[in-house]
Amino acid sequence: MPRILTNKDTLRKVELYILPIVLVLVGLGAFGLGRLSVAGEERPRLIINNAPSTQTAAAAAFPKGQGAYVASKSGTKYYLPSCSAATRIKEENKVWFDSIEEAQAVGYEPAANCPGL
Repeated sequence: MPRILTNKDTLRKVELYILPIVLVLVGLGAFGLGRLSVAGEERPRLIINNAPSTQTAAAAAFPKGQGAYVASKSGTKYYLPSCSAATRIKEENKVWFDSIEEAQAVGYEPAANCPGL
């Protein structure tokens, strides 16, 4: 005996199958229209201005007399004053240099964990 579809059965099928499909299609359509609305617009040109080098900025941040590079009396590495390792050196143990050559002449080496050296 064939089953006769009732309004409840039809409504259940609409809720289970058709409504989710319609929602997905509406969402995809809205996304596509949003993408199309900005596809033809001209983007402004991006201009990059180079900032001063790390060494120049670090050297300018400290007054004359201190120097551009710092090392510990008991250490073997020299740092930029902006390096985190340089901030852990006690003030009484700091040795200051004006140039890399000056630090290397005394036997110090550049610190590997200090970017810009």
